[in-house]
Amino acid sequence: MRRSGRVRVSAFAAALLVAAVLPLAAGQRGDAADPGRADDLPDILVSRQLAQQAALREGDVVTLAADPAGSGAIRFRVGGIYEPTPNPMRFTAKRIEARMHLPDLQAIMSSLSEAGSAETISALNIRLADSNDVDSFLTLVADRVPGISAGPTARASGGRDPFAVLERFHFAVAIVTVLGSTAFLLALMVMRAEERRETIGIIRLIGISQRSILIGVLVEGLLIATAGAVFGILLAVATEGIVNRFFQWRYDTTLIFVRVTMSIALESIALSVPLGVAAGLVGSWTLLRRDVVSLIRR
Repeated sequence: MRRSGRVRVSAFAAALLVAAVLPLAAGQRGDAADPGRADDLPDILVSRQLAQQAALREGDVVTLAADPAGSGAIRFRVGGIYEPTPNPMRFTAKRIEARMHLPDLQAIMSSLSEAGSAETISALNIRLADSNDVDSFLTLVADRVPGISAGPTARASGGRDPFAVLERFHFAVAIVTVLGSTAFLLALMVMRAEERRETIGIIRLIGISQRSILIGVLVEGLLIATAGAVFGILLAVATEGIVNRFFQWRYDTTLIFVRVTMSIALESIALSVPLGVAAGLVGSWTLLRRDVVSLIRR
């Protein structure tokens, strides 16, 4: 088991930086021009959203405090700007965050009036040497440290997965969509077969067997279904970047909203091609069962 030596400040930084950095960043920026003063300050990392909102650049000097009044403020140098890790649970929230070393965070928190505030930690990330020991570790923590809430940061399996309900909802919508589109396709193929009724009747009068006609219909349906599936995949790949860029701009995040993978493309082909061929066969079989005289209207 290894513990990370760096603490990520999220909710704490949101209140801290909005109250302290925004009004003081402009006034302290001139200190960054003095290398003898700025280089002695501890470094922090600020999120891209915070840097844009507060007009911060690498090397700027900012003042942070644990309360909006600014008591016990400590000066830091902006050591870099980072892109926050996309979080599907918080993609609509603006990531006004900062990262600092644990001793610097303790120095800020020690200025609070609460006793023992410097030793108080609200969250701790732990990486296990063996990822298969997650369940046993959670049970151990619950047994030995009552009142502590522990949970995995990776996507869980089974009932613990917060996206399981959303995934099942998408699966249900996909089933309804496929069934509805199949019925619509079947109706189109039946109407298309009706338009070719006289042609099929003449072909049968020539002496071509129903089996040969069915094989021809099968090959035709296979080509049309394959072409339609490939066109749909190419359209999805072409519009994937447009959709992602629009929503990334809308919510100011690097989260990937749409991704067309090879497995998705193969599943689409494996599902759409048989359904298209089956719809063509069913539509044509309704004509082949009729009498030749009724097909040529004589």
